[in-house]
Amino acid sequence: MSKQFWAVLGVLAAVFIGIIFINNKGSNTTSSNVQPTNHVIGSTSSGVLVMEYGDYQCPACGIFYQTVHDTISDYKDRVQFQFRNLPLTSLHPNAFAGARAAEAAALQGKFWEMHDQLYVNQNVWSSASDPMSYFRSYAQSLQLNMEKFTSDFASSHVNDLINADITAFEKTKADKATPTFFINGKQVDSNSLLDSSGQPSKEAFAKVIDEAIASKKQ
Repeated sequence: MSKQFWAVLGVLAAVFIGIIFINNKGSNTTSSNVQPTNHVIGSTSSGVLVMEYGDYQCPACGIFYQTVHDTISDYKDRVQFQFRNLPLTSLHPNAFAGARAAEAAALQGKFWEMHDQLYVNQNVWSSASDPMSYFRSYAQSLQLNMEKFTSDFASSHVNDLINADITAFEKTKADKATPTFFINGKQVDSNSLLDSSGQPSKEAFAKVIDEAIASKKQ
């Protein structure tokens, strides 16, 4: 075969490898104009914002979930709560998919509902080789438009939103662990949210929030 043939073949191979490289990096790149998510619930009356960076497959986040949920219920008339994605995919291979499900639901106004479904059912979907059937079931129970949910789940826009959250967390310079909480931008010592047995405590969480509310009044 001619040298020209091999030269053309080499160029085509290089292009093919380049396409594969770009596709494999897709979940790790973010459009520069995409802002972090803004999933907020509660009241601004006290001027206190509690932010959680969480991973839907993270066992510790699952353990914290009920405490956070109950605390939101108790303080929603005084404090704002915000959740952002921090999927630790090296430890939790389904974490990014869980975040995709939440963000796809958010585009139909059902972020917090899907957020709850993912944590309540964490033990069901987290070990699945393909958790999408579970996510579709949760989406159907929330009466989402399934065609839109499936399309958004796989979209680059949802991918970019999650990566924007990750980038925002990295800018805090905090150790990459979940769950990580901030109150008005200041990282909360996770140990301060535990009871004497080492379990998440609504009373301990309330104490930290009450202190933040009191400090805003000074």
